[in-house]
Amino acid sequence: MKTPIPATVDAARDDTSPAPQKKRRAAGLSLTAWKQFINVAKPYWLGSDRKKAWSLLLLLIVLMLVETKLAVMLNNQTGEMTSALASRNADRFWTSVRACLMVLAFAVPTYAFYYFMRDQFANQWRRWLTGRFLDGYLGGRKYYQLGADSEIDNPDQRISEDINTFTGRSIHFLLIFLGSIMQLVAFSAVLWSISHLLVGVLAVYALVGTVVALVVFGNPLIHLNFWQLRREADFRFSLMRLRENAESIAFYRGEAQERAHIDSRFDKVFRNFAKLIRKQCSLNLFQRTFSQLTLVLPFMILAGGVLSGELEVGRAVQAAGAFTAVLSAVGVIVDNFESLSRFVAGIDRLQALSRLVLPEAQQTAARTEARIQTRDGEHLALEAVTLHPPGSERVLVKDLNLVLTPGDALLITGESGCGKSSLLRAIAGLWDRGSGVIQRPPLEEFFFLPQQPYLQSGTLRSQLVYPSTHCELDDETLLDILDQVHLPRLAERVGGLDAVQDWEKLLSVGEQQRLAFARVLVHRPKIVILDEATSALDSGNEASLYARLRDGGATLISIAHRAAVLRHHTHVLSLKGEGAWELIEAGSFQFDGPVAVVKGGPQPARPVPKVAAVG
Repeated sequence: MKTPIPATVDAARDDTSPAPQKKRRAAGLSLTAWKQFINVAKPYWLGSDRKKAWSLLLLLIVLMLVETKLAVMLNNQTGEMTSALASRNADRFWTSVRACLMVLAFAVPTYAFYYFMRDQFANQWRRWLTGRFLDGYLGGRKYYQLGADSEIDNPDQRISEDINTFTGRSIHFLLIFLGSIMQLVAFSAVLWSISHLLVGVLAVYALVGTVVALVVFGNPLIHLNFWQLRREADFRFSLMRLRENAESIAFYRGEAQERAHIDSRFDKVFRNFAKLIRKQCSLNLFQRTFSQLTLVLPFMILAGGVLSGELEVGRAVQAAGAFTAVLSAVGVIVDNFESLSRFVAGIDRLQALSRLVLPEAQQTAARTEARIQTRDGEHLALEAVTLHPPGSERVLVKDLNLVLTPGDALLITGESGCGKSSLLRAIAGLWDRGSGVIQRPPLEEFFFLPQQPYLQSGTLRSQLVYPSTHCELDDETLLDILDQVHLPRLAERVGGLDAVQDWEKLLSVGEQQRLAFARVLVHRPKIVILDEATSALDSGNEASLYARLRDGGATLISIAHRAAVLRHHTHVLSLKGEGAWELIEAGSFQFDGPVAVVKGGPQPARPVPKVAAVG
C-alpha cells in the first residue's frame, strides 16, 4: 500500500443544515398539468413503438366514427317509432323496428370490439412505459439513490399503480374527448335542424356547468386526490415494514409502538378521505342536478311546437335524445371530473419520478453540488476524497488519500457513526456527495459482502451464482465451494442445488454469511468489500474464510470490530470522526492501545466498541 501524502487530517464539522424543503403540491387543471402529461406521454408516441401506437389509435378513431354514426341512426329510428305509434301507423312502425334491429346488429359488436381494442391499447402502452421507467429506476442504481436521498415517496407504487392508472386513463380521456367532438358535430346537426333555440340554450347551459365545476371543485379535488394517493402508499408501506421485520419486532415485543405508528398513518388516510368524501358529495349533487335537468329542459322548450301541432312527438323525442347527446359531449369535464382529478394527481407523481430516473431528465438536470469524481484504473486509489452523507453538510471523511495494490488488505475501524460504511458506499459508487477523485477498476471486478446478505427467492444454485443469472461451473464444483465455506451438507439437506426454499427463514444468519462467501468463490473478483460480513461467525469459521480470500489473491477492504481479523489485513484505516483519519500498519495497530502511523505524528487510536451496528 502506498500513501501519497501525510495521512493524518483533522476536519472541522460543518453544522450548516440544508434549507427545509417546501411541501410539493399537485398541479391543478392548468397548463402545468398539461405540460406534465406531455412530458410523460410524448416518448411513446414518438419513440420506437410509434407506428403501433398511431395504428391502434387510428383503428379506435374509425371504430368511434362508426359507433357515432350508428348512434345517430338509432336516435333517428327512436323518433320514427315514436311518431309511428303516435299516428297509429303500423307499417311505418314495423319498418322502423326492422331498421333499428339492423342497426343494432352492427352497433353491438362494434361497441364490444371498440372497448376490447381500447383496453388492449392501454395494456400495450403500460408495458412500454413500465419498461421505460424500470430501465431508469434500475439503471445507474437510481433505486438506491432515491432511497438514500428520500427525494420522493414510494417509487414502487408509482411504477406499479400510477403507470397503470396513467395509461388506462390517458386512453380513456383521449377517446372520450375525441368521441365527444364527433358526437357534438353529428348530433348538433340533428338538433339544429329541429330547433335553433335549443342549440343556444344548450351552449349556455354547458358553458355555465363547466365553469362552475372547474372553479368550485377543480383544484381542491385534485389536491385531495394527490394526498390520498400518497397517504395510502405510506400506510401500505408501514404494513410492509411490519411484515418484513416481523421477527425483530416480535423479539422486542414492539407491537404497541408499531400499532401506534400504523394507526397514525391510517389516521391521515382516514382524515384526508373524509375531506375527499365531503367535496365529492358536493360534486355529486352538482353533477346530478346538471344531468337530470336535461330530462325536462328540451321538452319545455319544444312543448309549444308539439302542442300546436307544428312538430311531431317523435321529432321532440329525437330532439331530446340529440340534446342529451350533445350536452354529454360538451359537458364531458363535468361528468368525468372525479376521475379526471385523480388522473391529474397521478400525472404529477409520475412526472416527479421521471425527473429523477429517466435518462433525458438526468441529462438536463443541473447538478450544482460538488460531487466525487470517478475514473477507470488498474487498482483502487483515493485522491483527496472528502465525503458528506446525502442531504447533509456533515464531513465524514476529509481529504483522504490512499492506494490499494493487488494483494493488499485494508481494515477500516472507528466508532459507530464515523463513516465507515459510508466510505464503502462511496468506493462502490453509491454515494458521491463530496469532492476528490476515486480511481477504481470496473465495478464488475468488485464484490460486496454486507452484514445481512441478500437472498433472493429461487433455487440454491441461483443463490450461489447471484448476481449472475447463469454459471459455467458444474454441480460438482458448486458443491465443493459449499464445502469450502463449511456448508458441506446444505444441498443434501434442502433437496439439491435446484431446490427452492425461503432461504432467509431456513438459514441462520451465520449460514447466510457463509453462503455469501461462497458467492465470492464462485465469481473470483479482484476486490472484495466486507461490511461486518463475519459478525455472526465463530472465530474458526471467520479465520478460515478470510484465509481463503487472502489465498485467492483478492484485495480486501473490511469493516470489523474484532481484533481477530487484524491478522488478515496489511493496513488499518482508523476514522476519528469529524473528517479526521489515520492510516496505520496492521502490525502496529491495537484496538485498545497506542499506535504508530505510517506517516505523520503518532496519535492514540480510540477504542472501538464491539457492537453489531455498522458505521
